[in-house]
Order: sequence, then structure tokens, then C-alpha cells
Amino acid sequence: MYDFEDIRPYSDAEVSVVLRRLVADKEFLNLILERQCPRLFDFCPNTMRFLFRWGMAWSVRDIKTVYDFQRYLSFKLKKILSETTDQYTFSGINGLKASKAYLFMSNHRDIALDPALIILGLVESGRDSLRIAIGDNLLTKPFASDLMRLNRSFIVKRSLSALREKMIALRQLSSYIRNSICCECISIWIAQAEGRAKDGHDRTETALLKMLALSRSNDQTFGAAIKDLSIVPVAIAYEYDPCVSDKAKQLRAQQSGDTYIKGDYEDLESIKKGFIGYKGRVHVSFGDAIDIEVETPEELSNEIDRQIFALFQLFPSHIIAWQLLNPDRDHKSLQNLWPKEDWTAARRKFVRHVAELPVEYRDIALESYAAPVIDQLASNGSIE
Repeated sequence: MYDFEDIRPYSDAEVSVVLRRLVADKEFLNLILERQCPRLFDFCPNTMRFLFRWGMAWSVRDIKTVYDFQRYLSFKLKKILSETTDQYTFSGINGLKASKAYLFMSNHRDIALDPALIILGLVESGRDSLRIAIGDNLLTKPFASDLMRLNRSFIVKRSLSALREKMIALRQLSSYIRNSICCECISIWIAQAEGRAKDGHDRTETALLKMLALSRSNDQTFGAAIKDLSIVPVAIAYEYDPCVSDKAKQLRAQQSGDTYIKGDYEDLESIKKGFIGYKGRVHVSFGDAIDIEVETPEELSNEIDRQIFALFQLFPSHIIAWQLLNPDRDHKSLQNLWPKEDWTAARRKFVRHVAELPVEYRDIALESYAAPVIDQLASNGSIE
């Protein structure tokens, strides 16, 4: 039996203490103030910290439980989405049992917004929230760890280097996920691969699937162990990616053979951009629970990928990117997905979006927007 103390989310009993710690965290306050009101903060930092600390303490005064905190975040998220999207929609949720726990495995495009949207979809449909798997690479600052663990996030230890430590951590993680779903009846979200799909191609890592089976009993097959977890593939589609330039920058460095080193606050900046940047239309599509006994991780990976490719909502931005890269291909069936769309206006808008990016990143960005079309065509041979 594994001890989960060092990876678990915070409990209700810890909420008040953690919130007080956050409100008092000088680095956390400085980070927010430097970005929200830099001139005023430079002029009178102590006064601004005092005022902001007081305002934050007042805004969270009624938060006593994890549920209260998530409800507070959902309220904030809906307000942000109303300002940064043209529309956000969900599909497939009604096909899931409200009383059952699932392992939701989605493609990964945004560090924090992906799980936040899935939680929003579940809660708005009358279902319980879930626990979120998050890498310890995002928790380098104490305040970041506090915020994530308040939001029912549990820690995936990615920074370990020793092989023995890695295996112990993987078994602990596998046991935590299985215990949450099979014993506590609390759903889990985890990305299909480590890190965001910066090139736009969504692929499930077989290593992740092997990890999930590490906690099986001695007499269980891989397929039986996986079936117990009730994996539900989820496809998250953003018409416009606020972080596309940053992703292209990292991809270009990798393609050039350079080592890309992130800044101290780069992941936090990406989270901020993902939330406040313009996203156009957003759609989250829940697939079917995998209730068959697959024999191998490769077979399971193929099934998850198949569902995500088919579920992914192709927006005009993806279709136009594919058209620009394939001018001689027939694109009428793609445009028929959006029969009421003003394609001239949509093309003008997308071209302007790409033109605003640095020249050296434009081709990479274009390819990343077109990637879901390529994957869906390759998977199905046609557009569904």
C-alpha cells in the first residue's frame, strides 16, 4: 500500500491555512502586480501589495472547502471565457454515467485551461468535479504548488533522474489513480502525453498507458487492469491558440538542434496567456468509455488516438491552414463542416492572425493549425 501524502491534493481541512499562506506570499503578489499594474507597482510597491493583499483576502473570505474554491474558479473561468471566446461548447457528456468515476484522457493544448474546461463541462452538466494530474515541473514556486493542489491537482514526479526513484514514483502514481477511481469513485484527468502537443499532432504515449497498469494485481492482465479505469478519450479544440507563437519558438529551437531553456516564470506566463488570450470558438468533446479488454498498450493507444481524431472539432482556422498548405487538394467537404461560415472573412481573419506572428514562426504555426485536419483525414479517410 502506497502513501500518497507527498502527491495528493489538499483536503478541506487545509483550505483556510493554504489561502492565508497564498495571500501572504510576497512573490505571488509581486508576480500579479508586476503584470496587472506595473507602473503603480514600481512607484509604490508596499502600498500596492497591502491593497492587493487586502482585496484578495476579502474575495476569498467565504472559501472554506475545496468545492468552494473550485466553484469560485468556475465563476471566474466563465467570466474569462465570455471575454476571450466567441463560444464554448461541450458534447458527449450525456453519454457518461453521472454516478461513475472515469479516467478522462485528453489531448493537451493548454497547461491549465484543458482540465479547467473539462471540469466546467462536468459541473455544468450536474456531475462531480475531478482530480487533475500535473507535472512537478510546473510547481517550482511554492505559491504555484498551493494553487494547483487547492484545485484538486495531484503531483506527477517528472523531475526525478534515478531509475529506482522513477519506478517507485510511477508505481505510487499508478496506485493513486487506481485508488481514486476504483475505491474513492473520484474521476481523474490526465493528458495523453507529457507536455503540450506543440506541433498540433495529438498522440497518446504508450509509456503513460504502461504506467496505469503498474498497480494491477498479480493475476490481472493488462487489458483487465485498464478496463477497471474506464478511460474516456476527450478532444479539446481551440479555434485560435493564444500560445501559438511560444510553441513555435520552442519547436523551431528543437528543429535547429538547439537546447531550449525555459525562463523561471515561462510556464506561468503560458497559463496566463492561455486564459486571457483570444481563443475564438472552443469545443470539448467527450468520447466513449473504453470498456473492452485491449491486449497491449499499443492497441489501447491506437483506440484513444482514433477517438480523439474523430472527436476533434475542426474549426475554420484548421481548415484554412490546411488549404493554404494544400492549395491543389479538394477542400469542399471540409468547408461543408461549416455551411453557414463566411469563408472569405474567416480566411482574412486567419491570415491576419498568422501575419501578426514573427516571420520565422509563421510556417510552424500554420502546420500546427493544419495538423488536426491531417490526422483526421489519415485516421478516417474522410471528414466526419
